[in-house]
Amino acid sequence: MSQLTHARYGKDNIRLYKVHRDAATGTQSVTEMTICTLLEGDIETSYTEADNSVVVATDTQKQTCYILAKQNPVTPPELFAAIIGNHFVETYKHIHKAHVRIVTHRWTRLTVDGKPHPHSFFRDGEEIRVVEAVAREGDGISIHSGIDKLLVLKSTGSAFHGFNRDEYTQLPETWDRILSTEVECGWQWKTFARLQEVQAVGSRFDEAWEAARQITLDTFAKDSSPSVQNTMYKMCDQILAAAPLVESASYSLPNKHYFEIGTQVFPDVRFLFADHASLDLSWHKGLKNTGKDAEVYAPQSNPNGLIQCTVTRKGKSKL
Repeated sequence: MSQLTHARYGKDNIRLYKVHRDAATGTQSVTEMTICTLLEGDIETSYTEADNSVVVATDTQKQTCYILAKQNPVTPPELFAAIIGNHFVETYKHIHKAHVRIVTHRWTRLTVDGKPHPHSFFRDGEEIRVVEAVAREGDGISIHSGIDKLLVLKSTGSAFHGFNRDEYTQLPETWDRILSTEVECGWQWKTFARLQEVQAVGSRFDEAWEAARQITLDTFAKDSSPSVQNTMYKMCDQILAAAPLVESASYSLPNKHYFEIGTQVFPDVRFLFADHASLDLSWHKGLKNTGKDAEVYAPQSNPNGLIQCTVTRKGKSKL
């Protein structure tokens, strides 16, 4: 005998674009999103008995997002995600949990003739703002916010030494290296008892996103980093200080070290980093391009270190 132990379903990759027109100034603002909705509840008979009467069709979920976008603000995305999730839980009595994920894509206003253009924009990178909200019947709304695909690099100001060494260790210590990573950063908000509580703190979401992004960039640039681990901890600590309603902050960073590996292993590569390798060009008339003379690099990929951490306020469980 078998039984259904978990089930949810929904609509993925809902593309949504909304424009706000300010009649007084003639300025327009745009928001582009990709939305995923997933519903849970008393839906098991749709799987086990082919009973579609309990199914809120995925097309209905898509159309609901469009209608709610017309009726409500879509920014901040945390609020819009809460509105969508709350709608499904309150509208359909057999739906007890709604998951909503919103990815906001970048459109940055153009500057033309030294002034912000009223209705023209450009995409300045693949960085995205990510929100995941879960509305639970009788148990409030949880919200997780984040930044992803933010690619950063600094050409100095990073070191890595004093790490554990044993018979398996080949990595040399370094006091100066290139550091590059694609930032994935997230922060978990306190649970909101109802939609009205989310609406009451609406401005806090954009403030926290702006603070987390600036903290990430500033700390990455300014910190004389002894390790990615220590730098990401400093970032998390600052996010918690900047956003009182946030309970935890986390980072996932692919760590891209430069490894000196020796020309006998890779004849044309002297210093290897997960993304870049400085080339040994001494074979050409003694041309120096290693160590302090390294200037030309060949980007590499895989394998790469991956460093992750979550920092909570004191009183939460530790490692």
